[in-house]
Amino acid sequence: MRFNLKFSLLLMALVFLVPDLMSQDVQQSDVYVDGDGIMRWGHNDMEVHGFGVNYSAPFAHAFRSAKKRGLDIKKEIDRDIYHFTRLGFDLYRLHVWDTEISDEKGNLIQNENLETFDYLIQQLKERDINFVITPIAYWGNGWPEPDEDTPGFSNKYGKENSLTNPEAIKAQQNYLTQFMEHVNPFTGVAYKNEPNIIAIEVSNEPHHRGTPKEVKRFINKMVAAIRKTGTKKPVFYNVSHSIQLAETYFDSNIQGGTFQWYPTGLGFQQELEGNLLPNVNDYDIPFEEVIKKNNAAKLVYEFDAADVNKAYMYPAMARSFREAGIQIATHFAYDPTFLAYANTEYNTHYMNLNYIPHKALALMIASEIFHNVELGEDQGVYPENLEFGDFKIAYEGDIATYNSGKKFIYTNTNSIEPKSPGTIEEIAGHGNSRLVAYNGKGAYFLDKLENGVWRLEVMPDPILIDNPFGANSLDKTVAVIKWAENKMNIDLKDLGGNFQIIGLNEGNQNTAEATEGSFPVRPGAYLLTAPNKEVDIQNLSNKLGVDLRGFEAQTETVDKTYLVHKPVTALTAGNNIELNATLVSNENIEKVEVWFQNANTYNSVELMASGNYDYSAQVPQELLTEGILKYRIIVTTSNGKFTFPEGVQGSPDDWDFHSSETFSIRIYSENSPIYLFSASKDSDKVVRSWSPGNKIIPVNDTEDEFQIHLEQLFTKDPENLNARPVYDYSFRYNFADKTKGIDFSDKKKLVLKARNLQNETGKLQVALVMKNGASFGKVVELTPEIKEIEIKIEDLLPVKTVTLPRPYPGFLPYYFEHSYNGALDLDLNQVESVQFSIGPGIEQEKLQQSHSIGIRSLRLE
Repeated sequence: MRFNLKFSLLLMALVFLVPDLMSQDVQQSDVYVDGDGIMRWGHNDMEVHGFGVNYSAPFAHAFRSAKKRGLDIKKEIDRDIYHFTRLGFDLYRLHVWDTEISDEKGNLIQNENLETFDYLIQQLKERDINFVITPIAYWGNGWPEPDEDTPGFSNKYGKENSLTNPEAIKAQQNYLTQFMEHVNPFTGVAYKNEPNIIAIEVSNEPHHRGTPKEVKRFINKMVAAIRKTGTKKPVFYNVSHSIQLAETYFDSNIQGGTFQWYPTGLGFQQELEGNLLPNVNDYDIPFEEVIKKNNAAKLVYEFDAADVNKAYMYPAMARSFREAGIQIATHFAYDPTFLAYANTEYNTHYMNLNYIPHKALALMIASEIFHNVELGEDQGVYPENLEFGDFKIAYEGDIATYNSGKKFIYTNTNSIEPKSPGTIEEIAGHGNSRLVAYNGKGAYFLDKLENGVWRLEVMPDPILIDNPFGANSLDKTVAVIKWAENKMNIDLKDLGGNFQIIGLNEGNQNTAEATEGSFPVRPGAYLLTAPNKEVDIQNLSNKLGVDLRGFEAQTETVDKTYLVHKPVTALTAGNNIELNATLVSNENIEKVEVWFQNANTYNSVELMASGNYDYSAQVPQELLTEGILKYRIIVTTSNGKFTFPEGVQGSPDDWDFHSSETFSIRIYSENSPIYLFSASKDSDKVVRSWSPGNKIIPVNDTEDEFQIHLEQLFTKDPENLNARPVYDYSFRYNFADKTKGIDFSDKKKLVLKARNLQNETGKLQVALVMKNGASFGKVVELTPEIKEIEIKIEDLLPVKTVTLPRPYPGFLPYYFEHSYNGALDLDLNQVESVQFSIGPGIEQEKLQQSHSIGIRSLRLE
């Protein structure tokens, strides 16, 4: 029962407990790597497990931002570590910004950054969280701001020269030795002797370009500088870059290799849509035999499903990591809570329990996978691998669950039956389940303390109000926090239906009695007791070795009225449609209406509330006729009216109302063609690998052309020079959102409007991709003249699905090899994207010639 005892004996770092109660067994010995390449604890020979996050508050942008805002960085760290333990993390990793704590000769500088890092290490240690430390980052300290002129050797030499310049190499050796011998003033222990350090990773992503002999000599010098201190800790090296050097890496004096995984690429600048589970079907390491031959261990230093605001990806990634024989992993990166409102640290990533609870709970489930799934166990191929052990993953509904009998953890509303409701000891969730119904938007945690006594923790409500993955700034808010009273219902047999609720945390004086399990609750920590159950909180705290009163959460940040509404952009006439909106305000909300615009008249329908934030209304059937239906949403608060989409004060019936912005729905007749892709409207959401020749060209007043220009189909990857050539350039557009209200069943053909941009014919494969990852396509011939090319649906045959966005590192499979029971049949109503591919059907001698095509539209008739 790792959380109850972990939470009971070490978590509640709430008011920072007596260190002796929190610290790890002083007898813990250094990790070693056995003859099978498995990391084991020196004091008991048990296999090492670990899962957690990267977190960079002591350095760079986060550290500077805290100072700019006048915050106490140590207190901010305390708050975040509370949530690390709340989520069951027992591992931490960071590439240290050496450029901030070293000089150009590699001498360690005692400064605020190092002192803050030492403090963080001590606080993690007291909560039984282990570390993987990477002393050298090679980065400047600016991102996302400009780099500062820092004193370190990385600033003087840069990454490339640091790998080859003799003086830079000496500086790194000096720095590594001094770093390992540095005594943490908060623990009194040098890093070389710190029992919570599992491993040392020499440097972050070195990108070697030298000869094998040069690279081996460099690595061994770095390892020797660490070993000079007398430490016996395993030394790891990054091996997922320049993998043509794999033999060299593992033939050097390291004990293991480090890996990363960004299966959805990086930096799309907006949320990626569609089912991305095919991207994480497996983690295939092409040089696995080299690793086994050298009896080396493996760890993951960074991973994330970047630009994805869904939870289902993380447990799938954890499953694939365990299947690949990886023992420990850390997500990149947990946003410091004080920055998460703006997501400025790494805008392609977004993770924080306060602001993105469903994703944080997914990491909690991933931690359970790393601690409960057998190393190297084959879990099958997608979609069969979505259920394994006590874990279940679903793209529909964005649901991941851990259902062990003692623990029930879930990311979103579900109807899964807990395995053994009578033996449950821990619940963590977001939304509704068979055991807990909650209409707030934050996470909640229930922990059984003894029979008839539970501790409940309820987080405040986050509302995402803007694209978190775009161009961000400390002056731009992407999410807000609201503290509100929400309704909760708990169905636990030992509590009964009329249990007592007592506020625990500081300032929480709330008390109540549940009625048939239901009660109102505000954010905070609570003691729940069965009727007639007498509990002395202080005695119980003493018995468990914790202070039950602890609680950490972001204070309320709502400063005005915000409305979040994603319109259905297309609909078939006659179908019913419901409008849904999420609304949060610092004022009392009195009424919410949708005003439909028809010529110069308005039809008004009130949106009805479900809980504090969610509103919905059916669109009157008489308005759902062929054409474009425009509408606005008007919110009446105690401070007046506000009209959306712009959120301007006032309403359309005011004489001086000046906003012209509206939401709109395109309503098609049953036999109208449906545009799956339009270059003029959809080009910015095409998922593709970067190429300098890609561009959008206007061709007339209403039409654009999406152009792809390629010098050749295959270019050698400098990080994988020995890769087998794949002569293909594919790109994809997900149209599911704009066709959500349309029935495709009666459609018979695709019509592609496109041309070859060279003075000859060219070939293009057009494929429809279903939610399950299966693709059905056909190769068509493009002429230099723009033409509309008809493709019968019945002529679409199974084709390869390209893993898009392309994952990083690039050695991962280019194609998704799916496996299904039964026939592969195309179901148009399960299609969510179109995949265009240049390569299939092209003659061998023309593959490496230049290719240029222009696409204007693709429609379904």
